[in-house]
Amino acid sequence: MRFLATADSDIGNVKSTNQDSVLIEHASTSTGEVLMAIVCDGMGGLSKGELASATVLRAFKEWFDKMLPLELAKPNMQVIASKWVLLLKELNIKIMSYGRTIGANLGTTFTGMLFFRTEYFIVHVGDSRAYYINGNVIQLTEDQTYVQREIKRGAMTPEQAKVDPKRNMLLQCVGASPDMNPAVYYGKTETGTYMLCSDGFRHEISAKEMYESLNLSRLSSRETMHSNCRYLIDLVKARKERDNISVLLIKAE
Repeated sequence: MRFLATADSDIGNVKSTNQDSVLIEHASTSTGEVLMAIVCDGMGGLSKGELASATVLRAFKEWFDKMLPLELAKPNMQVIASKWVLLLKELNIKIMSYGRTIGANLGTTFTGMLFFRTEYFIVHVGDSRAYYINGNVIQLTEDQTYVQREIKRGAMTPEQAKVDPKRNMLLQCVGASPDMNPAVYYGKTETGTYMLCSDGFRHEISAKEMYESLNLSRLSSRETMHSNCRYLIDLVKARKERDNISVLLIKAE
């Protein structure tokens, strides 16, 4: 598979800092392209959420630069995913410990994908999301939120969840969950569009609007990919979204 990727992030309409962080790392190897894509949505007030999300991305960039070449000598996606989980657990302890020293709670969501050859995996904590777009829009991750748990239990409808006062309550995040267990998903990479986003991107647009701008036929170049992402971000802002807004797009062919 060959990959083309772009990302954009916006502070939004209300907040004084952008606590989202996005990362794309893309390399060619003797056995194929490898691409790492991550979206983090920090929380904690003032600059603390930004610190949490940036700390996680810095650690994963270092992993990509230093450790990935060693992993690709004998690649095993399950093994690599398990090492991501361990890294997130270490970061969870590190950020939580720092929070205690400054008397503050801070943390971040994490939705990260690694593509290699014809396979990918996703490691996921919180309510940022990964999607696959080809013919329709398929959500690849499940939100780790109070309202999603109640929907699964049959105690709440999706319509009720949208207006519930606890709709933004996370069940776990990196840096604020003593017992954090990331979800891991595996898949075969198919031709189409993969998208990662923070929750601020998806609140005010529909799956139909996502599809119309981000399906493969609309993404002829990286410039077109970026302009279509920007169009959706501006649409979300025009609809008065209050959160930071981030989207990362990967075209796979």
